[in-house]
Amino acid sequence: MKPLILLSCVPLSIMMMGADESHTNPYAGKVQITKTEQMDFPAGGTLHLKNSTGTLTVEGWDRPRIEITTVRSSRSDYSGAQRDQWMHRLEQVEISTERHGNELMITTHYPHHRFPLPGFLRGENSFDLAYRIKVPRDTRLIDEHSLGNVSVDNLTADIDARLEEGEILLRLPPSETYAIQAKSDLGSIESDYPGTKTVQPWPFGHRLVAEGSGNAHKLNLRVGYGDIVILKAIVPPQPSTTVSGR
Repeated sequence: MKPLILLSCVPLSIMMMGADESHTNPYAGKVQITKTEQMDFPAGGTLHLKNSTGTLTVEGWDRPRIEITTVRSSRSDYSGAQRDQWMHRLEQVEISTERHGNELMITTHYPHHRFPLPGFLRGENSFDLAYRIKVPRDTRLIDEHSLGNVSVDNLTADIDARLEEGEILLRLPPSETYAIQAKSDLGSIESDYPGTKTVQPWPFGHRLVAEGSGNAHKLNLRVGYGDIVILKAIVPPQPSTTVSGR
C-alpha cells in the first residue's frame, strides 16, 4: 500500500463545476437539485463520508482530482405551492466538504427538528439522495451510510464501509489481494475472492473472513440488514495488433 501524502503539502485548488445548482422545470415534475464540484486530490488520500444515505457510487480513475456530484430530488411530481415547499425542504439538506490533513470529509446535514419525527428528519423516506464520486484509484474509502446502496468500482486501497440497510457492492481489480472482514447481520455475502464463510444462528446473518498477505488491502464491510457482494472486475482484453505483409 502506498504511503499517504500529506495534503497540507499540496496546494488546494477548488474549481466549482456548475456552481449554480440546477433545478428541474419550475411548473411540473420532480423537484431536483444537482451540484458538481472538482478539486485537486493527490494519490493515497482518504475519502470519508459521514451521515450519507441513498445511493453512493465511488469510481476510481487515473486523474489526480476528485469529482463529486450530488443529486437531491423528490420522489413524486409537484407543482405550484407544493413545489416551492419541496424546494425549500431539499435546500435544507446540506452536503459539505472539509479538508482534514490527508482526509477529505463529506458530511450530509439534515434539518433539525424539535421532536424526533420519522421520515424526512433523517432524509431516508421522503426524498432521494445520490452521490456520484470519482477519485484516484489508490484512495482509501471510509463510508458511514444509513439506508441505500453503496457501489465501489476500481479502487486499489483499503475500504471501510458500514451500512444500516441496503447492499454493498464492490467491483475490484483482480490483480490486487485483499484481507476481508465482512459481516451481514441479516443477509447474505457473495465473494469472488476466497475466504472462510460462516452462518450466524441469530439473526440469520453471514460472515466472511479472508486472511491476506502483509501488503493486502483491507476490506472492512458491515451491513445490518442487506447483502454484501465482492466481485472481481472484468478487464476487457487488449486488442491484438497484427501486421499484414504483402
